[in-house]
Amino acid sequence: MARRYDTVTFLSDYGLADEFVGVVHCVVRDLAPHARVIDLTHQIGRHDVRAGALALARAIQYVPTGVVLAVVDPGVGTDRRGIAVEVAGGEGVLVGPDNGLLAPAVAMAGGATRAVVLGRPEYILPAPGATFAGRDVFAPAAAHLCNGVALEDLGDEVDPISLLPGIIPVAREEAGDLVTEVLWVDHFGNAQLNVGPDDVEGWGSRISLRLPHSTRTATMTSTFAELGPGAVGLVLDSYGLLAVSLNQRSAAEELGLAPGDAVRLVRLDDDAGEAAVVTPVALPLRRQ
Repeated sequence: MARRYDTVTFLSDYGLADEFVGVVHCVVRDLAPHARVIDLTHQIGRHDVRAGALALARAIQYVPTGVVLAVVDPGVGTDRRGIAVEVAGGEGVLVGPDNGLLAPAVAMAGGATRAVVLGRPEYILPAPGATFAGRDVFAPAAAHLCNGVALEDLGDEVDPISLLPGIIPVAREEAGDLVTEVLWVDHFGNAQLNVGPDDVEGWGSRISLRLPHSTRTATMTSTFAELGPGAVGLVLDSYGLLAVSLNQRSAAEELGLAPGDAVRLVRLDDDAGEAAVVTPVALPLRRQ
């Protein structure tokens, strides 16, 4: 017997100016009145599949059991596939385009159990055009899953290995330095890097940052408040990664950082770097 779900967690790049998000809510409500829709975010940059994939991967461990509906779909209307991917033995199903958007979250959830390509006409809304798959394909699929429709009834099963992978950059060592990349800039201007504290273990409490437009010395710290006026920090963020930060100011704006920018971490000698009063801190281990 197929499992019923009562929660749909919804992420998109639709924004809030148009009716798109509300219409998707309406479709789910109409088809599955018992299901609750949780809006994760709709402020992903337009067509930015990588940003959507990273946001979903960051959030997936906190998402309740149920269906995840994710739509960042620059290839809408083309031959790119719409998919539903089962994870954790049926604890959840991720629905969206097969363009790498779902892949990192699927990996974080332990990998795909099964996957289908959405295509059965009885589970798709008729529409005059093919440019709103969130309304016509993905929302109905999410709602029907909530109603207990079996995954395999939504479309033909495919090998999960055939799904497009997500592209997430990995830091690399180069001449003794660590070349990292800004993954994400949050609302407060903290620039998350693709490294954690274990990657710089033994480097000391200060690290030189070669930024796109300047070189700064950063203090390793676990809170923003430990940074003095004008001091740059490498703060252990809530996801266990290091973020270039300023206290109560936007590091992204003041240091000229954006997602995709390279940041080179350079080890400092004990007596090197800018003169500063430094308070060593003990960083906790990265959450697994």
